[in-house]
Amino acid sequence: MNRYLTVPCDEKAVEELHSGDYVYITGTIYTARDAAHKRMYEALAQGEKLPFDVKNNMIYYMGPSPAREGRPIGSAGPTTSSRMDKYAPSLLNMGLKGMIGKGKRSDAVKRAIVDNKAVYFAAVGGAGALLSKSIIKSEVIAYEDLGTEAIRRLEVRNFPVIVVIDAQGNNLYETAVEEYREGEIK
Repeated sequence: MNRYLTVPCDEKAVEELHSGDYVYITGTIYTARDAAHKRMYEALAQGEKLPFDVKNNMIYYMGPSPAREGRPIGSAGPTTSSRMDKYAPSLLNMGLKGMIGKGKRSDAVKRAIVDNKAVYFAAVGGAGALLSKSIIKSEVIAYEDLGTEAIRRLEVRNFPVIVVIDAQGNNLYETAVEEYREGEIK
C-alpha cells in the first residue's frame, strides 16, 4: 500500500504503517553515519545535548556525494544500517521515530523499535541519484569536520522508502522469505 508521511511525526502516524508499505516522506530528516553516531553517543555519555532533537524525528544513514551545480546534494543512497545498531536503541529510547537505511537490524534494535513504537525503513541501495531528486534542501548542522559523515538536515518531498520493520515488530526481511518459500509472492 502507498502511504504518505510528514516528518517530524508522532507515534500515531508511525503505528499506522505496516511492514511492506511503500511510503513517501515529506518534511525534515537528518543524516548520520558511523562517525556521527559515535560522537552523539559520546556527547550523551558526557551529559551533553545532541546537535538536534531526535524526538519524533528520522535519521537517514547516508553520506552524500558532492552536489552538482544547481542541486542541493549529490547522490544520496543509503548505507548499511547494522553499523549503527550499537547506538540505535539509545536514540529510539529518546524518542527517535524512524531510521532509513539498508540491510538487516540486530535483535536489540528490533526490540527497541517495538518498545518505542518506531519504524525502520529501507531506501533502495544503488539508487542514490534518483533518491537525491526528492531532496530539496541540504544543510550541515554538526560535525562539519567529518565531511560526508557530518550531520545534515534535509528537507525532502515524497522521499520513497519501504517499511521493513513496523511498530508491531513485523519484519519484511523475514516475512518476504517465508512468503517466497510458501509460493505466496505474486
